[in-house]
This record gives sequence, structure tokens and C-alpha cells, in this order.
Amino acid sequence: MSKMTKLALALLTATALTGAAHAQEKKLKIGLIYTLSGPAALLGEQSRDGFMLAAEKLNNKFGGLDAEIIVQDDEQKPDIGVSKAQQLVERDKVDFVVGPIFSNVLNAIVKPVTDSGAFLISTNAGTSNLAGKDCNPNLFVTSYQNDQMHEVSGKYAETQGYKRVVLIAPNYQAGKDALAGFKHSYKGEAAQELYVPLGQLDFSAELAQIAADQPDAVYAFLPGGMGVNFVKQYRQAGLEGTPFLSAFTVDETTLPAQQDAALDFMAGSNWAPDLDTPEAKEFTAAYEQKYNRVPATYAMQAYDAAMLIDAALKKTGGNLEDKDALREAMKSAEFHSPRGQLAFGDNHFPIQDFYLTKVVKREDGKFATSYVETIFDDYKDNYASECKM
Repeated sequence: MSKMTKLALALLTATALTGAAHAQEKKLKIGLIYTLSGPAALLGEQSRDGFMLAAEKLNNKFGGLDAEIIVQDDEQKPDIGVSKAQQLVERDKVDFVVGPIFSNVLNAIVKPVTDSGAFLISTNAGTSNLAGKDCNPNLFVTSYQNDQMHEVSGKYAETQGYKRVVLIAPNYQAGKDALAGFKHSYKGEAAQELYVPLGQLDFSAELAQIAADQPDAVYAFLPGGMGVNFVKQYRQAGLEGTPFLSAFTVDETTLPAQQDAALDFMAGSNWAPDLDTPEAKEFTAAYEQKYNRVPATYAMQAYDAAMLIDAALKKTGGNLEDKDALREAMKSAEFHSPRGQLAFGDNHFPIQDFYLTKVVKREDGKFATSYVETIFDDYKDNYASECKM
């Protein structure tokens, strides 16, 4: 073998070893952006904690890659959300942005995140436009399309024969989607549609209207502190004889404050802590042991975002550079969700089951939502056909 041949082989070997070492040194960067301050902070905390629980289960390795996880607080403000999202993709060079909680923040950050080449995984917000005409190849959703959780109560109200229902929600996109979702599966009369400012805490005027109207049931979408106050004031107004249906109004983020005031109130959900599956039992037990509180839907959906990233990167062998391959791996990713069976539609929104739940007081004294019945099986959202990806 000539000296030139030996030199060429040595150079090739050195290059290969350097490339392998570089691949091993590659670190995955994930940015979490949630509401972690203000009245809705508990929603963001549940989400953050759910994601971090999954990261711990994975030993902080996603598809074999060590991960750096950067957490940001959007303060429930779209402009702050955009600023924090830009920091994550421009300064921190994250591969994935996970979050947020609120739909107005999601609509604000989706373009700057996805235009950068990063993937955005929404673990709660799922507006109708992003499920349909504004669907985005770099956006995946591990929660639902906003309407769907509310369709559960609409379907239940329909089957119960309620003729007149009062609807109440905050006056922003998710609130409008909520009532649209309820009415999609409810064919009776919406006696009133009450839109209130996001963050309102005094509902005396609205409760007086409900009492005067005497509907067959009330449907409420009032997340966070809004739901805490509304439920307490609903009981205080003596309206507990009127069936109470909801989504995100009586759940594991509000129940510690509502307690007995929320007992037996109904909700629509894609999750309940007592679902009878091994994955649900394992997740609930691990979350309660680590954080000493019952996990809400927010936590489960963020947990699934972490498992989605892990499953996709396993399919691509940890390759973050081939975006097309990673996108396809995410769409077809297989992992065991605590909610039950989960798949992604062509719009990258989940196809899943939806459940009716009821508030119970457990033997340990904690309040939680409990599975009552399955309302929809393998349910695909109503806007997927408008997505042209």
C-alpha cells in the first residue's frame, strides 16, 4: 500500500470518527412555554410537571439524545408569548417548542415558531383554524380540537332530553369554539349565550339571569380561577338543582379550591385519572407520588408530547436534521398514552376517545374527576377536511 493510500485511509478514518463523535455530542433542545404566573398558573404548572415527569421516566433521553429543556412563562399574554417563543427559536435554537395553554397565545406564536424550522407541539390549545384552513406541517397537537371537549356535554345534554340550556364562556377564541362545539352535538335551544371577559371572577349578574331563565341545564367553559368562583357562586345561588355540565371548569386544577361545591358536576374530557388502563394507572400514581396532587388533562397531554418526541426520534435514529423524516415519524409515532388509543389525523390533530366524567371525593379525601361513560369513539375533529397539507 502506497504512502498516499495510507494517508487517504487515515484521513477518511479520522473524518468518520469525528462525525460519529459529533453525532454523539448532539443535544436535543426543547422549549416549554406555559402560563406559569397569575390566576391560571396552575394550568401551566400541571403541563410543565407532566412533561418533566415523562422526561424523568426517559432519563432525559429522547430517542437516545440527551435533552436540554428550557422553560418560559408566557404570562397568559400573546405578546409576551411571541417574545418568549422568539427567544427559544432564535437565541436558544430549540428543536421543539411545547405549549402553550391558551388559544390566543397559540395563534400568536405558531408562525414565528414554525417559520424558524422548529416543530411546535400544542399540548392544550387547538383552535378550529389551525385544525382546518390554517393547518401547519410543523404543528402537532396532543390535546384536541377546541370544539371536541365541549361536544361531549352537548351530546350528553341531547341524550338526556334537555330542551333549553344556558351557555357561558369567556369572550375569546377558545370560548367561541367551546359554545360552537356544544351546539354542534346539541340540537335543543340555547336559551342564552353568555360571553364574559376572560378573567372575570364575579358572576352574580350572570347567575341572576340563569335563575330567572330556569333552564333545563347550564353549560360552562370557565377555566382556572373563573371556574373556581363560578362553581362556588353557583352553589351559593341555590342553583345546584339545575344540572351542571362543563369542560375545564371542574377538573383537577380547580377541584382543590372548589371541593364539595363541585361534587357530582359533570364534564367532558379525553381523560380521567381513574381510567381503567395500565398506562393511566401508572401515570396517575407516578404523578401523585412526585407532585402530591391529582393530574389533570393538562398534565397528561404534556406527558404525551414528551413521549411523542421520544417515539419519533427513535424512528429517525435521533436525526434532527431531516425535517421531512421527523415530521412523518411524528405523524405515525406509536406510544402508549394514559388516555387510551391515540392516532394523528392528516391535520396533525389527534383522533381519540372522549368521555363523560363526574366529580367525586376519593377515599383519601382528594377530589377528582371520575369516568362515567364513553361518549365518542375514535373521534376525528370537524375541521380536518379543510386542511390542505
